[in-house]
Amino acid sequence: MSIGLLAIIGIIPIVLALVLMVGFRWGAMKAMPLAWLVCAIAAIAVWRLPVPYVAALSLQGISSAFSVLIIVFGALLILHTQQFSGAMETIQYGMQGISKDMRVQGIIIGYMFSAFIEGAAGFGTPAALAAPLLLSLGYPPMAAAVICLVFNSFPVTYGAVGTPIITGFGSSLTTSVAAAVSAGNLESMDQLLKLIAKTVPFTHIPMAFIIPIFMLGFITRFFGQNKSWKEGFGAWKFCIFAAFAFTIPYGILAWFVGPETPSLLGGLIGLAIVILGAKKGFCLPKDVWTFGESSKWDKTWTGTIAFEQKELKPRMSQFMAWLPYVIIGLILVVTRVNWGGHVVDGKMVYAFPLKTLLNQNFGLFDFKNILGYPGVNDNSIKLLYLPGTVPFILVGLLCIVIHKIPGDKVKAAWATTFKKMIPATISLCASVALVKIFQGSGNFTNAALIERLAAAGVDTGIPSMPRAMAEAVYGAVGPAWPMIASYVGGLGAFITGSNTVSDVLFAQLQWDIAGLIHLPRQIILSAQAVGGAMGNMICVNNVVAVGAVTGLLNREGEMIKKTFWPFLLYGIVAGIVAYLLIGIHPGFIVNF
Repeated sequence: MSIGLLAIIGIIPIVLALVLMVGFRWGAMKAMPLAWLVCAIAAIAVWRLPVPYVAALSLQGISSAFSVLIIVFGALLILHTQQFSGAMETIQYGMQGISKDMRVQGIIIGYMFSAFIEGAAGFGTPAALAAPLLLSLGYPPMAAAVICLVFNSFPVTYGAVGTPIITGFGSSLTTSVAAAVSAGNLESMDQLLKLIAKTVPFTHIPMAFIIPIFMLGFITRFFGQNKSWKEGFGAWKFCIFAAFAFTIPYGILAWFVGPETPSLLGGLIGLAIVILGAKKGFCLPKDVWTFGESSKWDKTWTGTIAFEQKELKPRMSQFMAWLPYVIIGLILVVTRVNWGGHVVDGKMVYAFPLKTLLNQNFGLFDFKNILGYPGVNDNSIKLLYLPGTVPFILVGLLCIVIHKIPGDKVKAAWATTFKKMIPATISLCASVALVKIFQGSGNFTNAALIERLAAAGVDTGIPSMPRAMAEAVYGAVGPAWPMIASYVGGLGAFITGSNTVSDVLFAQLQWDIAGLIHLPRQIILSAQAVGGAMGNMICVNNVVAVGAVTGLLNREGEMIKKTFWPFLLYGIVAGIVAYLLIGIHPGFIVNF
């Protein structure tokens, strides 16, 4: 069967999910199980995969989904605990002391706070934490969800202390990099990762200036009382100020240090600068803009979680109200790096290998060779390393003591959290099960699995569903690939819910295509890294997670419909930057 036909069949489950969610306004809870079923049928009927193997991949997906579900549960628990303790009302009161302008609040929370959390934790955590905060400040739930999804883009390539670059490319290009090193074109994998880290900011930094202005205009146009782009653009000075505060440390760290810290420290430094500047009135808009009375909002803006608009009063000190988030940030920073490193006999040894110790599953959730299929494993539920457990659930428990919450309110917070988890659980389990079928449908690398599938009559040389899609796109665009490369990364993130996994899926393809059309691989791989980040705006996993914490479950299609446009804009800019870099060919670009 031709690549084109395989690509068409492979994309049917995605198109079906989009049509149902965006066109027919189905919730992901109904649309994604149906899309999974269609994907499973295609895998069995067209890719000729054995039914038990497809079942094994689906079980692997359900197991993997629990990692995301624990993050969602933890974020919801923090939200409801803060709400019942009075901390959210106190934060609302304090934010109004900085600025009552909701455009400014959107930049501080959705842009800066999210960037820091992305740098520390990643995996959908920023939007899940920031959106409820904006909700508590008086944002309509749909506006809070959309702005946080879109802002969680340019920090993502360096998210989770550089995981998308370090793991995404490091684990998928080992053989190709070894060949390039042998040929004398590269020094090492470390050089490649640092080159990608240096190149990525050329795309992300322009968008770190463009996206905040665009999104504030978008928010005031579609959620404002006057339906005006101009009102959002009126805060452009504050957006530029925030962008400089973030991108200067972000760019310097990416260039001179590597992929581990740009988003983490860029977000933290930028947050401190922007809050200080806002308190001083620096670059603030002359007028104060709000969403107006919630009673006048369009019904499509609201969800099942609502914060009553009333005269706010501080229920505790600002320090105590923000303390849970401070603790979350500190724990994330401390647990995402190994401390006290020194070289012994040519190897790095750490006095406090905290990250390594926590980043284990201790055998509790280590599913190997599911249903007897070699390599169909899942050990992703690392309870002590997941942000959902440490720090989210941990801090949720600490809040009971810190804020002296009565037992009835603690019970109400937990009961509400569990109730909100039911639709998210169905949606995410189906989504990740579909992803695993996508990934496991071809491009097999496990020798034992290849042997078993071949014995069952499977064509083990067949490309996987996403690989077939990407190859079909290349066949259509050819030399225009730099304009498309980031969208391929975005497709990977949309399908898998992860920049890291998108890089794992498509890094080798991007490497090969760059070689075929004689383009610097460094630039094309950087476009892939950017695409995987911008894909976070539309990926089903993130959308479901944000929907859960803003009370918008079963409204995922509406969110994707709104975030698609900034996603499209991001890809156009990424393509232009790729062509400019190819044309200018700066001195740091290495041919390999």
